[in-house]
Amino acid sequence: MSLEENKAIVRRFVESYNKQNLDLSDDLVSPDCVDPDYPQMQSREALKQIMNMFFKAFPDFHENIEDIIAEGDKV
Repeated sequence: MSLEENKAIVRRFVESYNKQNLDLSDDLVSPDCVDPDYPQMQSREALKQIMNMFFKAFPDFHENIEDIIAEGDKV
C-alpha cells in the first residue's frame, strides 16, 4: 500500500472510533492484531472489548488528527 492509502486507513479508523462504530474495525484491523502497549489485547475482538470499556468510561471522547505522518509501513 502507498503512504496515502495507509494514512486513509488510520483516518477511517479514527473516524469510526469517534462515532463508536466498532463494526468498521472489521475492515480496518487484522483479526490477529497485537498492541505492544496492551498485552491483553491480542485480537480484533479483544480490541473491541477494550474500546467498548473506554466508550463507557468516556462517552464524549473525541479524537482529532492534527498531523499524520507515514513512513514505510507505519503511520
